[in-house]
Amino acid sequence: MSQDKITSFKGNILVVDDITANLNLLSELLSSAGYKVRPAPSGKLAIQSAQSTPPDLILLDILMPEMDGYEVCASIKASSKTKDVPVIFVSALHEVFDKVKAFSVGGVDYITKPFQADEVIARVETQLRISRLAKQLAEQNVRLQAEIEERQRIDAEMQSARAFVDSIVENIPNMIFVKDAEHLRFVSFNKAG
Repeated sequence: MSQDKITSFKGNILVVDDITANLNLLSELLSSAGYKVRPAPSGKLAIQSAQSTPPDLILLDILMPEMDGYEVCASIKASSKTKDVPVIFVSALHEVFDKVKAFSVGGVDYITKPFQADEVIARVETQLRISRLAKQLAEQNVRLQAEIEERQRIDAEMQSARAFVDSIVENIPNMIFVKDAEHLRFVSFNKAG
């Protein structure tokens, strides 16, 4: 993959809204900012799309027929395949209750309509950055845990080998001295002799 492709692709965003004008507005805004946008006009389609190919982030309306945004978010967070996908709610609901409920079902941010384009882009970029850093941290933790386990395995093998050598040295009938050549002192000796 060339360096140009790496820097030009900013992320894959699933935009969910039952109102076509809102869907088109957000899709156009994000596309022009360099994001790949997948529009979904309903909660059910959003869940299917997210399960099929998990996006990097979801922008989700609350007030939709059949299945509201809270239910969609809860379903997305309940799936092991999509549980780590950040969800930003975008809604005309502006009461504290609505915002708290959005966070309680797994949302990471909340934008009220009408929204400012710069604010949407800034919040999307921030949540994508946080998500990428969290993934990097999780991957690093897995690597470090594997390294710790490998070191513990090597330490156990070394202790076993050292115990084996010590038992051989202790059972030699002649006295053996182990000398530290650098400091000119005896480090150990066996009890035989």
